[in-house]
Amino acid sequence: MKRMALLAFLALALPLAAFGDSIDTTNAGGTLTVSTAGVILTGSQLFAVNGFNGGGRITGDLGTVTLSTGTLLTGSVQMGGTFNGGGSFVITTKDTSGLPSGILFNGSFTGQVTWTMVPLGDGTHNYILSGAVTGTWFNGRTVDGATAQLTINTGRGLFNGLTSISSGDTNIVTSVPEPGTLGLLGTGLVGIAGAMHRKFKS
Repeated sequence: MKRMALLAFLALALPLAAFGDSIDTTNAGGTLTVSTAGVILTGSQLFAVNGFNGGGRITGDLGTVTLSTGTLLTGSVQMGGTFNGGGSFVITTKDTSGLPSGILFNGSFTGQVTWTMVPLGDGTHNYILSGAVTGTWFNGRTVDGATAQLTINTGRGLFNGLTSISSGDTNIVTSVPEPGTLGLLGTGLVGIAGAMHRKFKS
């Protein structure tokens, strides 16, 4: 039993060590078009970036967020469903933002993209688009992340194919520990496992 608990600890510790620094971006507005051909967001304003280069929160008219998905896979535009991945997800920053000017992140959706209809207590509806993204950071590094885009309340009727974004949040993981660091951690954990094994055996 103790050996199983130790193995479980090792299995959890190594993946947790792989988490690195991340950047959180927030956007709002723009036009969200949803049809069986896919989802398209244009003109959404990037107004906050948190954690860039280990810094604090940068706010203002920083740039834009645009996205597109693949075609509708399951469900419906009105009731919610899933869309194929692919498409694009691009965060662009302005010269005046205090961030690197140009494309901050250029990627696409990995796997299926979820389109969820959220009925509210007053009989109205919100819709949320969420999915994982991967792509290239401004410095050429390949990074991963996830986004969730919440629509403006569509009222008592169901979604009619066109709306605006109330708020969008995207988190990009920008770094992971060096392989040497993970190797050292793994060696240390194996050493601890060996020492505990000898203790239990005696």
